[in-house]
Amino acid sequence: MNNEEAGLFVKRYAAGTATPEEHAAFEQWIHGQPLQEVQSLLDEYTLLLEQHPVWLPADRELLDRMLRELDRQQPARIIPLPWWKRKRTLAAGVALLLAATGYALWQQTAFRRQSSVAVVTNIPAGSSRATLQLADGTTIELDSTGAAGATKPNHVLKITAGLLQYNPQRETATTVYNTLSTPRGGQYQLLLQDGTRVWLNAASSIRFPVAFNGNDRTVEVSGEAYFEVAPQANKPFIVKAGSMQVNVLGTHFTISAYPEETQIRTTLAEGKVAVTAGNNTLQLSPGQQSVLPKGSDAFTLRTVDTDQEMAWKEGRFIFNGNIRDIMPQLERWYDIQVEYEGNISNQAFIGDISRNENLSEVLKILELTGKIHFRSVNRKIIVSP
Repeated sequence: MNNEEAGLFVKRYAAGTATPEEHAAFEQWIHGQPLQEVQSLLDEYTLLLEQHPVWLPADRELLDRMLRELDRQQPARIIPLPWWKRKRTLAAGVALLLAATGYALWQQTAFRRQSSVAVVTNIPAGSSRATLQLADGTTIELDSTGAAGATKPNHVLKITAGLLQYNPQRETATTVYNTLSTPRGGQYQLLLQDGTRVWLNAASSIRFPVAFNGNDRTVEVSGEAYFEVAPQANKPFIVKAGSMQVNVLGTHFTISAYPEETQIRTTLAEGKVAVTAGNNTLQLSPGQQSVLPKGSDAFTLRTVDTDQEMAWKEGRFIFNGNIRDIMPQLERWYDIQVEYEGNISNQAFIGDISRNENLSEVLKILELTGKIHFRSVNRKIIVSP
């Protein structure tokens, strides 16, 4: 295959008329080409495929092979950039890219059959909802418009759409704590008295003082929260999550510490943090994540895709795992229950979906693999092969 034939193959593949023999010849051609040729064709190929309403499973396989060839020719790139982050604009803003399903099989089954997920109730996406509990036990319901008919506490500066802001000038004689909690299907933002901004994911909570009067700034978190900490060199910021503590002066990071999960994860996007459990302390650099199994004080350190770990804050699901990794995220965001039946595949799901999509749309995209099926009973989603 020469360069001209490779270009014709790209157009034939995008149109769905390429043969298996042409696929094989194209992949062999990739391995012998200069970096610039592969990159140019990759851009053209992706642009054509983005015009399709649904990505074919084979698309992901072929693009992955192309990018691995690019990475092979660029050995200095220690952490290859995931390809779906290079080209993420798709029709309707929804894409799910699924590995290891044959193109011919996909054409014969998933594309032609009517999705069984049509019976799923059209459950809407979550929204800005939370409950603020004051020190005296009073609770205030918050939503996307602010406080639902409640009087604003005197230490709160303002409550606007999806944001609770504390008064930076307010001081208290004693340390007074409030708690902000999001339900399943809810998220909320909080601006603390020191200027630190916090994003709470669904089914999460943060306990915090209305004013930081002491020598440090300590808060407690359950569930998942993203922090942009206001720097104060003489007053460290401390986050407690279960048996773990995070110490920081000023940085951006996220903690995932859901009670039902078996580990606590801390992911650093910017700056530096130190995580402590028992007598063990570990310092993170940007792009690193610490993993602490519950009941243990031994950390594991790994490099992760911070965009994926923090996608919820930007209104996205970025998947990279099997269906059992994915469904807990959907459970919390759509306030559903999930059950599994039969021998569920460990098939990898890699993709990017808006959190604003209704549940039925998300499940339809997942079903296009032909590997997973869904049915519903009220707000219970049953997953089967």
